[in-house]
Amino acid sequence: MILLALSPLGFAQSDDNSTTEDSFTTSYDNPDLEWSAAPDFFPNCSFTVLHGSLTEPRLDFFFKMEPNTVAVRHTHNSAERMILISGELEVQYDNEEPVVLKAGHYAYGPAKKPHKAKCLEKEPCVLFVAMNEPFSAEPLTKMD
Repeated sequence: MILLALSPLGFAQSDDNSTTEDSFTTSYDNPDLEWSAAPDFFPNCSFTVLHGSLTEPRLDFFFKMEPNTVAVRHTHNSAERMILISGELEVQYDNEEPVVLKAGHYAYGPAKKPHKAKCLEKEPCVLFVAMNEPFSAEPLTKMD
């Protein structure tokens, strides 16, 4: 009985967290999205920011790789949470076997863990990516 009396105090949500921010929905093929070229070490790749800013925490973006494109071995300062929207993408983290993601697959990449990826040949690969920290991507030319 005491638990029931205390639980509303411990778990109630406050109206103080309300926001004036608008909700937002889109798809990767929305013609209104503005795509930018990815850094030079990601040739044939582009991205569009969906929510947040590249220089601020809590960033969501789409990342697109053309077929047969390789994302060189690199790291990020932030963990990545990803869902492949289209295409087939082979991803390999150091000391792990490669994995082929297909549309609808979720992947988690730990912060600072080196990895590489290749969009396979059928169609462009589009990833939804969420990062907790501001965007960073550092190419690696040698094995750590």
